Amino acid sequence: MQTTMQDRPLTLSHFLYRAERYTPSKLIVSGTATGVEERSYGEWALRTRQLASVLDFLGVPRDARVATFAWNSARHLELYFAAPCSGRVLHTLNIRLFPEQLTYIVNHAEDDVIFVDRSLLGLLGPLLPTFTTVRHIVVMEDGGDAPDPDGVNLLDYEELIASAHPAEFQELQETRAASMCYTSGTTGNPKGVVYSHRSTYLHTLAVLQADSIGVRESDTVMPVVPMFHANAWGLAHAGVATGANLVLPGPRMTPSALADLIVEQRVTVPAGVPTIWMGVLPELAGRDTSALRAIPCGGSAVPKALSEAYREQLGLPILQAWGMTETSPIASVAVTRSWLQDLPEDQLADLRASQGPAVLGVELRIVDQESGEELAWDGVTRGELQAAGPWIASGYYNDDRSAESFTHDGWLRTGDVAVITTDGYVRIVDRTKDVVKSGGEWISSVELENEIMAHPAVAEAAVIGLPHKKWGERPFAAVVVRPDASVTKEEILEFLEGRVASWWLPDDIVFIDEVPKTSVGKFSKKDLRDRFADHVLPTE
Repeated sequence: MQTTMQDRPLTLSHFLYRAERYTPSKLIVSGTATGVEERSYGEWALRTRQLASVLDFLGVPRDARVATFAWNSARHLELYFAAPCSGRVLHTLNIRLFPEQLTYIVNHAEDDVIFVDRSLLGLLGPLLPTFTTVRHIVVMEDGGDAPDPDGVNLLDYEELIASAHPAEFQELQETRAASMCYTSGTTGNPKGVVYSHRSTYLHTLAVLQADSIGVRESDTVMPVVPMFHANAWGLAHAGVATGANLVLPGPRMTPSALADLIVEQRVTVPAGVPTIWMGVLPELAGRDTSALRAIPCGGSAVPKALSEAYREQLGLPILQAWGMTETSPIASVAVTRSWLQDLPEDQLADLRASQGPAVLGVELRIVDQESGEELAWDGVTRGELQAAGPWIASGYYNDDRSAESFTHDGWLRTGDVAVITTDGYVRIVDRTKDVVKSGGEWISSVELENEIMAHPAVAEAAVIGLPHKKWGERPFAAVVVRPDASVTKEEILEFLEGRVASWWLPDDIVFIDEVPKTSVGKFSKKDLRDRFADHVLPTE
């Protein structure tokens, strides 16, 4: 029997239509080097249509990759829609990657044109001779003062927009590529993930779910997470789809500048990685944060102590979400389900510190890494976390490493080790490559880090395994102390007693100025391993 429903493609142009017709007066606020700029959705939609005509004028072919090297801004949001709605593919470049990784990504994706913020031109300019397919460089003036690179014909974004007529978007197939992001490349070259219009549309609906982040028209959403990182976690698309006000921080990413935006713009939903919220919390002390209703956080496990600090100071714990570039990225959100609301506060805190249940549309499972057998949801049994769903990748772009990352039945192998409770709450205990393997048993570096960071004098802590003659590996902790505090190795070990098993206690603790970070703000265990490769444990 056939359906009687209309067959309409799920494409991003529908979100743009809604913004320009239903919420044209709502605002997009962009931080700049000199202050803030405001633009209505109506103005933004017109400029987005003009930008599509600019791509025609530049001769950018359909399906060509349109790259961005930019901060979070209204201009970047124009590119978010002009490229895919006109049949091209948006390719956001991570501004924090190493030069050789950027060269690899641009050439691997075969980018045709790059749009770059003036303030970032100094980073991109020296690499231009290494790009083999790029025909145009368009500069977006954002108050930066980087000089033009020698011998390069640069185009001015605003001049191109001013001379262009608004385009009418043609109907596209929903399976057409809309955008692409590359993984952060912590091991080997970055891998490309290509999102379709359909997958992005459905992922946006997931971000709008009440039992997810629940973005709505009445919100003021501030993606602190970069727009070049996994589609800004879907918040830029969600803002346009609902007509929520958007606050885009631009280059002003200091804790004080972010706190000012949260307070002055009455932000309801700001989203960023844990290291961001560690810095912002002191800046919010004593200020009016009554507009806040949810503080999504992801990218790495949220320390329970950090979430509880927000609950104690602001009355609002952090809302942990989990995902990857390969999952678009929202796959689970740590909402507290109704039948669990009456649990004791310490148990509720544990739930909030988990990665939560899968959002509607995503399936998750844990499997034995050797046998491939699916494991029980009992909150104890550990296995590799795998994911499936309509916005989950099925492979990598033009990359023969796909086979090792996906199962024979099509599930994504996330590389995370997790347990799942009987209520479906996922708790990631480590990355498969970061687990400390001591005497045949596993020690979770993530759980040990969280317990160390619960100490009031500790700002950051990262745990890695170092070689040990007897046990194979033993845990080693690198700790950053808060500026106004002091603590000794012995005091931390005493603090951990009773909080973790005795054989989990680090064999050594070293104090450092800062834990190295990856290009997306996660702790870089690779850099720590390189730095302490020759470190001899006291028990060795």
